[in-house]
Amino acid sequence: MKSLSLIAATAVIGLTLSFGSPEVSASKQIVHDAEYYILSAQHGDRWAAEDGELDKKLAELRARHGRPPNIIHVMWDDTAFGDVGIPAIQKVRGLETPNLNRMAEEGMLFTRMYTEVGCTPSRAASATGRLAIRSGMYNIGMLLESHGMRGEEVTIAEVLSKAGYATAFHGKWHLGDIEESYPHKQGFDEAFFTGYNQILSLNTKMAEGANASMGLHESMLPSDPYKLDNTFITRDWVQVAEGTKGGETRQWGDNSHENYMKIDPEAQRRTLEFIERNAKAGKPFYVANWPMLNSFLPSPQKCSIGRSLLQEGLQCNIDPFIGKLMARLEELGIAENTLVIAMADNGPMAHNPPPGLGMAETIFRGGKGDFLEGGVRVPAQAWWPGTIEPGQLAGDIIHETDLFTTFARIAGATQHIPTDRVIDGVDQTALLLNGDTHSRRDHVFIYAGPQLGAIVKGNYKRHFISPDPVGEASGIPAAFYFLPADPREKTPMLANLIHLKRPFNRMKLRHDLWKKKYPDAQEKHGIPWTGIANASEELKAHAEPKKNLSELPFDPLEYIEHLDQLPFDPNMDPGLSN
Repeated sequence: MKSLSLIAATAVIGLTLSFGSPEVSASKQIVHDAEYYILSAQHGDRWAAEDGELDKKLAELRARHGRPPNIIHVMWDDTAFGDVGIPAIQKVRGLETPNLNRMAEEGMLFTRMYTEVGCTPSRAASATGRLAIRSGMYNIGMLLESHGMRGEEVTIAEVLSKAGYATAFHGKWHLGDIEESYPHKQGFDEAFFTGYNQILSLNTKMAEGANASMGLHESMLPSDPYKLDNTFITRDWVQVAEGTKGGETRQWGDNSHENYMKIDPEAQRRTLEFIERNAKAGKPFYVANWPMLNSFLPSPQKCSIGRSLLQEGLQCNIDPFIGKLMARLEELGIAENTLVIAMADNGPMAHNPPPGLGMAETIFRGGKGDFLEGGVRVPAQAWWPGTIEPGQLAGDIIHETDLFTTFARIAGATQHIPTDRVIDGVDQTALLLNGDTHSRRDHVFIYAGPQLGAIVKGNYKRHFISPDPVGEASGIPAAFYFLPADPREKTPMLANLIHLKRPFNRMKLRHDLWKKKYPDAQEKHGIPWTGIANASEELKAHAEPKKNLSELPFDPLEYIEHLDQLPFDPNMDPGLSN
């Protein structure tokens, strides 16, 4: 049986690998993706020495404050790099976020925070520390998707709960509408959440009246004399739900636009109340507040020069909340024992946006759904007064999955991370506490749906999906990029970078071979919105079709078992020619 150290050493010199059973599983250590061991084989001794010093720092912090650090994760939608934290870009884009910018100035601004390409996969990756492909959560969930994160996944809330943390989720969950996917079924002590995204603001009668939604609310429309199927249009759903661990789940409010506009204020109120309650009780806490940001129906009242939905949401919703959050932590005297991460979940919705959205590419090309830098390289910052040195600008690569492992490390909960699956997140405590150049990651695997779209390694990037008919098909790939000189990925190089063909091939091979040992999970489907204590009759009907349908020669709900068979186009063009 080959040890991982031997595998890593062999891989360094570029030999073809055949992975044996990993020793890390036998010794109950975290199982990382293969590439981590390549780096560990080269830097493990230095990292071990560094970890000893980090342990001392964390122990001193715990002794000083009497408990482990609190952790707050704020993550909003679809924002291009530079729209937050870089005033010069904000001036061009017509918005101001003084509180978020203060947070960056007093902490660490990341220049290479990578995410997944869309909302659902990004949130799954953050919650589990695993690429979404591994949990089967690469589909973006829409109304009555009958889909969600499986109960077998282990979230950061479950890990931290075992270490004595109080945990809460408030805002846009977007990880499914099946019961096992609800956040309070996934380890959170309390949850106030949406199963879907901002299109909920268009699933309303107000939007139907404005033609922003077409045909969802049939009661508002003239009767169609040619209509035959009365089961085709969705009848009911849950806009917002709330629940507690081990308790019941209830719909909160109704499905109106007025109710939608109450989501973020209520989520913010609950987050601040949760923080104050646990601070006074002397209990360490983890809270994720993932805002809805804004409605897709523009408000007549404008507050930003940019006047669009993104700018309005950042300047008039999220930034004031960040200001209240920082002030409350300081008032409670716990700011120096609290790590706050604020970031976007992916790049801007540059393709097919609703009118007036205001999302646009900045430095990088591409947006939501793209494996281009513009789709996955986002604004992000960390604030931890007294621990993170102020005014830091980190050029290191960090991935949102790293937050899972890092949060566990600083909470003293690493032993609760599961060891029967690949954890893509690496511990970035050294980056936070020691600063720039201390990342333990130099690579990112970027998936577009279930397909590997690209790999980043340092300053180099290779596209594995390309519309170039002469490229991959001929065995002479042209899709290599040097990112510092070509941040918009417009000029692929062949002769200059062809020496990278085999190194990138080795990375992909190791990644794929490791998947044979730890296969990706399939998507999980089921009846949507079960277990709602105050469910309407129409909501219950999703699980109980009308009796006259029982005469059909098939089970009308059988399709749910086959939803994962709906294919992605393996030859999809991700907009590289735009």
